Amino acid sequence: MATPAKPRSIRLERRRLLVDGVPRILMAGEVHYFRLHREDWGDRLDKLAAAGCDVVASYMPWIVHETADGKTDLTGGTSEYRDLVGFLDLAAERGLLVIARPGPFVMAELKNEGVPFRIYRDHPDAVPLGWDGEPAASATLDYLEPGYLADAERWYAEVMPVLAERLVTVGGPVAAVQLDNEVGMLSWVTNTPELTDRTLADLAAWAERTWGRAGSIERYGADPGDTERWASRWRAGGTDGGSEQQQLALHHDIGAHHRDRYARYLMRLRDVAMQHGVDGVPFLINLHGTDAGRGRTFPVGISQLSKAYAGVPQTTSGSDHYIRDLTVENVPDLYLMNAFMAAVHDADQPVTSLEFEAGTGDYGEDLSWLTSPETAELKTRLCVAQGNRLVNYYLFAGGHNPPLDEPVGDGNDRIAFTGERHGFAAPVDPEGRLSSTYPGTVSAVRAVRGAEHLLAGMDEEYDGVVLGYVPDHYLTEYHHPDSAARRSQVAELERYRGMGPRDILVRAMLLGGYSFGAVDLSSAELDPAGPAVALATPPVLGRSVQDRLAAFVRAGGRLLLHGRLPVADDDGSPYTVLADALGVRSAGLVEGTPQLFPSVRATAWAGGQPEVRVGMLERLTGAGKPLAVDIADGSPVAVEVTVPGGGRAVVVACDYPCHLDFWRVLLERLAVRRRIIAEGNTPGLVSTSTADAAGQRLLHLINVAPVAQVFTLTTDGMTLELSLGAREGLMLPVRVRLDDAVLCWSTAELDGPGDGSTLLLRRAAGSGSALIETTRNVSADGDAGVSRTDQGWLLRWPAGAPGSRLTVRLS
Repeated sequence: MATPAKPRSIRLERRRLLVDGVPRILMAGEVHYFRLHREDWGDRLDKLAAAGCDVVASYMPWIVHETADGKTDLTGGTSEYRDLVGFLDLAAERGLLVIARPGPFVMAELKNEGVPFRIYRDHPDAVPLGWDGEPAASATLDYLEPGYLADAERWYAEVMPVLAERLVTVGGPVAAVQLDNEVGMLSWVTNTPELTDRTLADLAAWAERTWGRAGSIERYGADPGDTERWASRWRAGGTDGGSEQQQLALHHDIGAHHRDRYARYLMRLRDVAMQHGVDGVPFLINLHGTDAGRGRTFPVGISQLSKAYAGVPQTTSGSDHYIRDLTVENVPDLYLMNAFMAAVHDADQPVTSLEFEAGTGDYGEDLSWLTSPETAELKTRLCVAQGNRLVNYYLFAGGHNPPLDEPVGDGNDRIAFTGERHGFAAPVDPEGRLSSTYPGTVSAVRAVRGAEHLLAGMDEEYDGVVLGYVPDHYLTEYHHPDSAARRSQVAELERYRGMGPRDILVRAMLLGGYSFGAVDLSSAELDPAGPAVALATPPVLGRSVQDRLAAFVRAGGRLLLHGRLPVADDDGSPYTVLADALGVRSAGLVEGTPQLFPSVRATAWAGGQPEVRVGMLERLTGAGKPLAVDIADGSPVAVEVTVPGGGRAVVVACDYPCHLDFWRVLLERLAVRRRIIAEGNTPGLVSTSTADAAGQRLLHLINVAPVAQVFTLTTDGMTLELSLGAREGLMLPVRVRLDDAVLCWSTAELDGPGDGSTLLLRRAAGSGSALIETTRNVSADGDAGVSRTDQGWLLRWPAGAPGSRLTVRLS
């Protein structure tokens, strides 16, 4: 679908991104104008457009645009690297939309994360004090410190009018504006909460509003009105006397208060941007959190920042992910990231990706990692199947780091710490050459474009289960070095939350053939007649969540718990409402050691499963039918419970291996069944579907295994024989409407919208077929054969050039 030359409206509605009222999927690439000579901008934008992208994104760094005398240059009068206006106007000439990312923080490997050096000199009080009053070890700042905030607002007063004059609403290219970048990330990764005198005074007021004065004294062991004692108590992390429960409450509430502060900061930036004319386009919040090729910590960013955007009109979040190759290990991470993002969005907010990892992964220029060329396509396919409406490939084009105006004597005196060259892993390298990952990016964009006319207005379909998201399970950014109680709690949370012990729960569901959304258990109203809820849980589960789940099962809901039986509130105090509702108790934890090998066996219901080794098990007593038992003493470690009121629950208190057949029959006990049956010859096949209001569907099949898959796919009474090469994907149309015709199915992907009488298909490597219902005649070009059958017109074509287009015509 061609992008209108000058769209005048971009809105978020019904989890879609509407461009002039039409659902679209915007495909973007990050190009840093401030790292390129003016003469190279056109070449990089042309390469972006040639890849099929219709949007360019870029940071707009404060540190670059502020000159040595404290003035702001946005037109390139003092340096070509500062010509933001020229770059925006060139993008418009090329017919590209723009995602503007003006900070104040931008990261991007820039010095001070993109904040001018003078800010740190002028506002020393903005440098946070953390545990024991020690200054932050990173370049983070106290976002709400008045001096910093005033200067940040002055930066917005300079840059926002430039963007406002070029919004799509007035015929310009600027389609959306990102507010700051990765807020809270630096504090988290350095374990440095913001505990300045000013912040602690704000925290005291917050505590009194939340708990009252007497309640605060009881909860923390300090009086909010006693400034000196209050400060020393918090900076010591509660380790200067008092109970472990007070330590845990204090740590929990540091994170909760930071959530509130980040929301106030980002809402302030939004207000300032609007005051300077940026209105009528979406605002975006970038979420951080992946680590070492995994996404297990990504929900920390959602936990930190969702108060800043959840339910905020025309504002949504975007993922920021670096997970290298997509494999059986981490494909559940990406699926969960998208699901948890959507779980906190309102009915209008779509999921987006603002830093979608592209390139080779050789970020250190040391050849310690080279990402497979097809990785971007696999990840793109999964994300758009889950409703991503904007994908920004980061970094799309490399460049170089110009010198600072004033040397600072830090070894290179450039704007960034990566050296002279930057973005050497990008699909387009610093010199403008195409890397091995550029073709994969082109292929990814083509796959999306081929089905965008359907996909942009579709939603993912789910099987009868949702995954529980508990924000406070990710409130683990901070722990005082001397608090053993907090270290232990965080370790338990990190081990059991989200995806379950050893990540088994989400991996077993996804690779077992299930598609599922997520639900925010801190706020959602659970429908007992709706889908089953699956939850990976540590022993800590906040009382409000326990209360909600207990009411859910008592009213007839279905629940799958995997991990430890919840027995404590967030502050460590005993709380067993959910266990009481299920009638289940813990009789002790058994952990594996080099000398102890806990093992379990499923009972007869599972059909003669073998004994399996587990890393941990929790012996259970009380109600329930044993589903698995400890080999050592026969104690149940997994039980099925019928709750008074008609609810059912399965509690799996061991890290049973990822045997897909076992988990499938386990989910069957909760009446959770797969809509799509597509079992390959080896694990690694991910399947889901999207549909629109008219019943048109796309089947999304992604093979992350390193070997080819040959399989029979069954769904909705339809059976297809299919194959997928190693690390390949397909997006197959089902019941797609044409003029006076219906494309019942095809083993080839769509390659564009056609014109109602023309069907465009993208051929895969092997032979293929399609079925069309129509009273009209059907013909096809090239070597495709067409025959009339009882079901309709059957098209068959032999193996041909992969990616070539097959045109089918109705006459």
